[in-house]
Amino acid sequence: MYLEERAFWVAWSQIPAVGPVLLGRLFKYFGSLAAAWQAEPESLTQVQGLGRQLVEKIVTRRSQLNPEQLYSEHLRQNPNFWTPADPDYPRLLGEIPNPPPLLYYQGQVDRQETLGNRPIVGIVGTRNPSEYGQRWTRRISQILAECGFTIVSGMAAGIDTHAHLGCLDADGRTIAVFGTPLNKIYPENNRHLSEKIIQKGLFLSEHPVGTLTRREHFAQRNRIIAGLSQAILVMEAPERSGALITAKVANEYSRDVFALPGRIDDPNSQGCLRLLKNGAETIINETELLEMLGAIPKYHPTPSPTAANLTSPTAVMPPLPSLPDLAPPLQQVWEATAIEPIAFELIVSQAQLDAASVSSALLQLELIGLVEQLPGMRYRRS
Repeated sequence: MYLEERAFWVAWSQIPAVGPVLLGRLFKYFGSLAAAWQAEPESLTQVQGLGRQLVEKIVTRRSQLNPEQLYSEHLRQNPNFWTPADPDYPRLLGEIPNPPPLLYYQGQVDRQETLGNRPIVGIVGTRNPSEYGQRWTRRISQILAECGFTIVSGMAAGIDTHAHLGCLDADGRTIAVFGTPLNKIYPENNRHLSEKIIQKGLFLSEHPVGTLTRREHFAQRNRIIAGLSQAILVMEAPERSGALITAKVANEYSRDVFALPGRIDDPNSQGCLRLLKNGAETIINETELLEMLGAIPKYHPTPSPTAANLTSPTAVMPPLPSLPDLAPPLQQVWEATAIEPIAFELIVSQAQLDAASVSSALLQLELIGLVEQLPGMRYRRS
């Protein structure tokens, strides 16, 4: 069943206009993508976002595909990949609303990393950093690596490159997220860097071998960097920097965002200053940064909209203590929380209510002392 399910994740990836979000909904509705593949058109129209025209296209396209044959052909060129149904799919990444349906990897897999037991920090910034940005990126990346953090970045020129190098200087572990297939190093100048990373670290990409390089792929990979990380550090960024996209997405995923302050007359610092104005944490020095990163709650597995345990969302919940009588919405939200911190969007998913209703219910539960809010839009039972 496990191999069969993987084959259908590959097959669904060949259906036009069915992206990560729709795949997550299909998986949630049918319990598996194998079942979704066999579903009648009328059943498919019950899934949010699948109108009749799109369903007709799906039915036509899937009639042209043989999942088993497609899977075998795919493996020949892409032997190493995970799907959100696989046990080794990175759990933090699996919790975001739009995880990559197929995540290709190369290098050294660390199971403690994929389970979320090893702290991961993303470091991003401009491709044209100043000496100040380069120096502090190398320094902070090195110190974090020495303290056991995995550093994730995009192997682009500039800040990304110095983040990887600082980590390697400390003999640490680093993850490079590609905007290209794994067999295409970009930029070419970083080929030597890639050879160093692969010895102890990991390459990740959502693009199979043969995918054409497109500019939008580099922006899309920012969500993977944010999703993998427990915190994002923006070291130097102008107003229109891809690093700001990563920071915005990280906020949406309830990740902590830190920014390195710079001069107000330096264009390369304007993005970071804007982030600080909007509530990002300030990187003042290494000691305080480590203290703040140490305060981030450790990851504890919780059901995810695209994880294999989706069909039993209460499996990890502790027994409910004696409670006062709660109105149905409050009871639903309470049952979706846990003793360990849980992100707001997961509570929304598990309570099966809209975000506004969940927010209101959480506030009421806070007022009566049943839950408490933590940094990063996380909640836990009091």
